[in-house]
Amino acid sequence: MQKREKRAVFAVWITLRTVVLLVAVRCAFQQRWESFFTCLLALVLFLAPSFAARQLRLRLPSAMEITVLIFIFCAEILGEVAAFYVKYPFWDTMLHTVNGFLFAAFGFSLVDLLNEERTLRFRLSPPFLALAAFCFSMTAGVLWEFLEFAADRLLPLDMQKDTILTGFHSVLLDPSHGNHPVPVRGITETVISLADGRRITVRGYLDIGLSDTMKDLFVNFLGAAAFSAIGAVYVRRRGKQPFAAAFIPTAAADAQEPPHA
Repeated sequence: MQKREKRAVFAVWITLRTVVLLVAVRCAFQQRWESFFTCLLALVLFLAPSFAARQLRLRLPSAMEITVLIFIFCAEILGEVAAFYVKYPFWDTMLHTVNGFLFAAFGFSLVDLLNEERTLRFRLSPPFLALAAFCFSMTAGVLWEFLEFAADRLLPLDMQKDTILTGFHSVLLDPSHGNHPVPVRGITETVISLADGRRITVRGYLDIGLSDTMKDLFVNFLGAAAFSAIGAVYVRRRGKQPFAAAFIPTAAADAQEPPHA
């Protein structure tokens, strides 16, 4: 069964790698160098699961490894190169939800392995294991949002996608200069005047990244909470939760090396 599962991982790895190589060649011919280097990044990230497993001495379940590989492809190739983030507003939301789920599974595994280590006086109940996994996932999500914010400020990027709003509240518009939020409703357009005399008209109010960041953290919260609850049941019923076991790495004492490592 394990050999069959690893063959499935290898088949997915080879298929996605081949597609990315073809996309990279196409981008090179079209001189789309930013997309070309995104493809190279995806090829490097494809090696991350097996590398992390070796370094941490873990055995990654095939379902988790395949999910991670597909996640990388969806984020870098479909999301960035094929512009799915722009074409389909739900794409970023979906990936952040999956991201929260996967990081909770990984965090859960690390704490669970310590919990099972007999040489350590370390014992957490299932609810605390779930809480640790949840906090691990949320921390990873926050650090990613920090990275997006830094990239947008230091580089000519727009990782924190903007949102069009039709209203907001602001204390800066309070004529008494107090702490009283002034409502602004029914915004139909915003005009941006540039120093060179150009004007850009936006149909509504252009929110720079805040709504996107909060939405990403919220769906990360949902994904993390979902797996944390599943993980708590997994600990209580050890070996009787095949779905949870399919996403929780285990100690690699009896693991075979992944075929593409």
